[in-house]
Amino acid sequence: MSEDDILWGTALTVTLAVGSQILAGRLRVPALIVLLPAGFTAGALTDVVRPDRLVGPDFSVLVSLSVALILYDAGLGLNLRHLRGATRSLVLRLLVLGVVLTWGAVMCLAPVLFGVPAAVASMLGAILVVSGPTVVSPLLEHVGPSDRVRRVLLWEGSLVDPVGAILGAVVFHSILSGGLQTGHFRIGTFLGSIAVGLAGGAVGAALLWLTLRLLSLGETLGTLAQLATVVAVAAVCDVLYDDSGLIAAIVTGLVVANLPGFDMPARRPFFETLVQLIIGLLFVSISATVTPRSLEPVLLPCVLLVAALVLVVRPIVALLSTIGSELSSPERAFTGWMAPRGIVAASTATTFSATLATAGLRDADKILPITFLVIVGTVVVYGLTARPVAARLGIVRATRARPLLVGGDPWVVDLARALRDAGADVVMWAGSAPERDRIEEAGIELAAGDLMAAAADPQSQLKGVTSVFLLTDDDDFNTLMAIVMRDSVEGPVLRIGAPPDSRGVIAADAAGGTVFGPRLARHDLAARYQQGARFHARSASAPPSPGDRPLFVVRRDGRLHPVTGVPRAVAEGDMLVVVTSAPATGADPAG
Repeated sequence: MSEDDILWGTALTVTLAVGSQILAGRLRVPALIVLLPAGFTAGALTDVVRPDRLVGPDFSVLVSLSVALILYDAGLGLNLRHLRGATRSLVLRLLVLGVVLTWGAVMCLAPVLFGVPAAVASMLGAILVVSGPTVVSPLLEHVGPSDRVRRVLLWEGSLVDPVGAILGAVVFHSILSGGLQTGHFRIGTFLGSIAVGLAGGAVGAALLWLTLRLLSLGETLGTLAQLATVVAVAAVCDVLYDDSGLIAAIVTGLVVANLPGFDMPARRPFFETLVQLIIGLLFVSISATVTPRSLEPVLLPCVLLVAALVLVVRPIVALLSTIGSELSSPERAFTGWMAPRGIVAASTATTFSATLATAGLRDADKILPITFLVIVGTVVVYGLTARPVAARLGIVRATRARPLLVGGDPWVVDLARALRDAGADVVMWAGSAPERDRIEEAGIELAAGDLMAAAADPQSQLKGVTSVFLLTDDDDFNTLMAIVMRDSVEGPVLRIGAPPDSRGVIAADAAGGTVFGPRLARHDLAARYQQGARFHARSASAPPSPGDRPLFVVRRDGRLHPVTGVPRAVAEGDMLVVVTSAPATGADPAG
């Protein structure tokens, strides 16, 4: 390729990777639904996006290292301390039965449907057992099922990726060693790859302990240290044993996430941004390698394979795994309707199929197009039907705003009561014991744990929060948390305005806007409450009382909007949260 073609190809690949994810986010659908067609179309219409032409034979090496980073990042999200009790046993049953039954089903069906040898069928089965949070999480956010189902499916998706990658590496090395082709399973050969991967993971964890714990690197240098360590360890392991670097990356992430004593810097924003970019680039590039000609002979058999996986295998796995669990019958049924394939399936298929084809394994070139079609089929089926199925089963959570009010002063608790009366699902957090007692006495849900840790933890319950309002009497704390939490919550993160004479040490301009605008600050609301004013919920269609000041609008469909000075248009069925005028003066401190 010419230099101009390489520049055009690189620019188009990056543009498609980022643009597809932005579009998917706007549409609230898994990014795969947009990334796969975008890459496939670009590969069919142009030659500049094809990685075999753009990068050359080194593409599989880049894929292997990229997948290592993705799996390391997935391992960082697996805090095993959060997997407890009945949820843990249910997830483990789903994991074990899902891997065994899916692998077995594909091994039996692939020779019949595609005419491939047993070795290729085994490799396909190992690849297709994975699912992954990169595709499950957006679907669950779109569907909004009950918390129990959401928790179980997210954990299953997160754990099955590394398990599937290890299984794929084991089968891959067994095939290369001749075990599956000759009928003799050479345990020592593939156990060597596992041993190298485990040793590499231990070395990686030790290096990160040195850099993150002993050297106390900050967020920027600590993130760079993680990136360099994972790439270096995965590369060295791959040199010693092909694709053992995937195992090393998984083990490193799991150890770092679960071993006490690690001083982990926040994974946001750089590392998570990097991983998202890698995912987009991989899917566009991998999809571009799949030609229309390679899909033709496997298209109809893949439809039958997807039907078998969706209609038979997954329901059986869910039925057997959820027997005796705390899930209700509708929740069990929905669990059997959620098993899309994602990034690890596509990446491992690209890496393994190219090597196996080069090694002369018959029909190994069918692995990638089959995997591609199964990913597309499962994502489309679940993406289009998951919400209607959940609604039919009656497990969709009611669409209600879930604001987090930070602070425990009496006026904040009274405001929380009014929001709850208006229909919002209010949760509160406070630092001191008396404030927390006051919240519990009011019967309002109290968020447990440290707020800063929850904001930095990707597995925290802040993902269920739709907005955050920082209402403490510490203006610096409000400003700092507004900066820290704005990437942890999908909705707005707003702080109460500071009094005019407040002299905080943190620049307030960096924290964004205030919840009620600059003319109704913390001291105004506190003074109103001390003088006898109270917060109330009333219908938007009811006539207003003199002196009432609207603070929030709770829409009929559950959305919550703060009123920041300009009155919002209201409709029939909406609710208003207002603060009354103080009986002592009837004055409006806000003017």
